[in-house]
Amino acid sequence: MQTEPLVVLLVEDDPGDALIATEALERVSRPHRVYAVGDGEEALAFLHRTGVHGDAPRPGLILLDLNMPRMDGREVLAQIKNDPALRSIPVVVFTTSAAENDVQASYLGHANAYVTKPMELAELEAVVSAIDTFYTTTARLPSG
Repeated sequence: MQTEPLVVLLVEDDPGDALIATEALERVSRPHRVYAVGDGEEALAFLHRTGVHGDAPRPGLILLDLNMPRMDGREVLAQIKNDPALRSIPVVVFTTSAAENDVQASYLGHANAYVTKPMELAELEAVVSAIDTFYTTTARLPSG
């Protein structure tokens, strides 16, 4: 069971979805530190600790949207899973797309899970809570 705060990197270009997911994670009983970035380029800067993210912590979990400006989630996933320093971080693709080709491509790109975002607020909060419960109480995450 997770005792230290789980550092979550939320990669989401929709400010409303980012707020809902962040608030849902903050409402669960386990402690979290949620960092939200708005696109793939900023996500990679966070992960590589460059620019304004020079002191960013290493996330224990990444929630990754697919369809974003500048650099989409598919490219971010590929870069994470091809980087020996980052590939052990679990990545949950968390997107509105239910397209089978996106699901297949994400798993072929070594996503740890693929979750389609529900449209209803209560369902979205429940799904975020379920992801959190799995990764903080059921699964064992790699350290450091």
